[in-house]
Amino acid sequence: MSTTTLQTSAAADQVPTGTAPAKTRRRGENSRAGSVASHGILIVASLIALFPIGWLVFLSLGPDKDDYLHPGRIFDKMTFDNYSFVLQHTNFFEWMKSSLIVSLGTTVVGVMVAATTGYAVSRMRFPGYKKFMWVLLVTQMFPIAVLIVPMYQILSDLQLIDTYLGLILVYCSTAVPYSAWLLKGYFDTIPFEIDEAGRVDGLSPFGTFFRLILPLAKPGLAVAAFYNFITAFGEVAFASTFMLDDTKYTFAVGLQSFVSEHDAQRNLMAATAVLVAIPVSAFFYLVQKNLVTGLTAGGTKG
Repeated sequence: MSTTTLQTSAAADQVPTGTAPAKTRRRGENSRAGSVASHGILIVASLIALFPIGWLVFLSLGPDKDDYLHPGRIFDKMTFDNYSFVLQHTNFFEWMKSSLIVSLGTTVVGVMVAATTGYAVSRMRFPGYKKFMWVLLVTQMFPIAVLIVPMYQILSDLQLIDTYLGLILVYCSTAVPYSAWLLKGYFDTIPFEIDEAGRVDGLSPFGTFFRLILPLAKPGLAVAAFYNFITAFGEVAFASTFMLDDTKYTFAVGLQSFVSEHDAQRNLMAATAVLVAIPVSAFFYLVQKNLVTGLTAGGTKG
């Protein structure tokens, strides 16, 4: 046995048997300090996002309209009287009916038009298809103040003033262009081979679209539906101009009834705003599974 072998064996005998090898951090794995820092940042961001909601709920429990000036006094006199007044002595349920009719109508009509438009531009190469998409984008550049007068004239000629259909068409004119761009980007991520397989199986272009493409595009459709819904649900300018009957006011317009020239019932506004958030939260809960996928997938392919 050589001297080198004896020295190696002796060195090996001197290594403590209870010492574990140092743990090697994998690539992309955060250290404990980094994990704590990232979680701390997320917690702070969540608190910042939730604070306005909590503050609104807190103010809605104050019985007086000026309690927002002295929020500390609300703790001693919290009450649900504001909610009782809104539900029993206002047109809250009429506002809800109008908001749901307009919002769901805009969602259904807008998504259908945007889906067919986005699919046509994604799959078909007709003359001027690129310019067509740019024209849709340009329509988003005009401010609402410029659009109200011509739209009012058009709806008046069509006898659609103070009708749900007229307001739905107005909202679709503003929501469809963005939704078409969104869905066009999502349809680009679906392989063309699926369309070819549908044609081989004897499906028409409409059959391929409705039976093969739309089921695969559920995440993108969910994002477009959510955008159309919140666009119609929270809009004020068009609704207050084109709806004349107070029983047809949407929530956004109904909130203005609590504000007069010299007074503002902020406690009732806060309670109504909390109640208004319930339908939107419910709709968000229904589509949340597909929102993240739909928002990210459309940007993977131009």
